[in-house]
Amino acid sequence: MKRISMAGGLLIVALTAGCASSPGELRTDSSTSAIRAAEEVGADQVPAAALHLQLAKEELDRARVLADKGDKDEATSLLLRAEADAELAILLSRAQSEKAEAELAMERVRQLRIDNR
Repeated sequence: MKRISMAGGLLIVALTAGCASSPGELRTDSSTSAIRAAEEVGADQVPAAALHLQLAKEELDRARVLADKGDKDEATSLLLRAEADAELAILLSRAQSEKAEAELAMERVRQLRIDNR
């Protein structure tokens, strides 16, 4: 009985995955999610990160155009680049945030040293 329910569960998972997108459909989920994450961490407020965020958006748009024209391989390549640029935007944004926190901490240390003299 366990085998039947397990097989049924696997069949449902396989069918669901199969219905998620048709073979010719361009899968933009990962790139779109990375771009959304970059926007949420404020990448548009950090110049270097904003550049990569903008590149990611343009690459995603271009990938969709290429996919509509039937160039799936080039579209898929652009999606990978879009995701990489969005992830870089996230990292640059976080690095800027961490740098600002470190500078603030250093300023507090300097102020404590002055106050303790």
